Amino acid sequence: MVAVKNKKQNSRYWSGQVTRESNALNLEPRIFTWDDPKKIAKSLKQSAELSWRRKGTPYQSAMSMLNFYINRAGKNLPQKRRRVLEQVKKELKKLFN
Repeated sequence: MVAVKNKKQNSRYWSGQVTRESNALNLEPRIFTWDDPKKIAKSLKQSAELSWRRKGTPYQSAMSMLNFYINRAGKNLPQKRRRVLEQVKKELKKLFN
């Protein structure tokens, strides 16, 4: 019973580990807690452009990481934070166009 519990505890927060240790982008610490959508978008863009480990375009990588974070937070993401992160999507589109 203990082994099952430990396995469950270890796999419970795999999405947080992906965010921290992404093999595609080197994100600044706590980037998704910032309040300025332009600053978040600029940082995501820079990380995506500098990464040599990404598989798609810089835009795809940046948007993918943002969507991953939003989707994994799900219903636990406060509405105010969701609005900020949705604005980041718009800012990313502007920066990459």
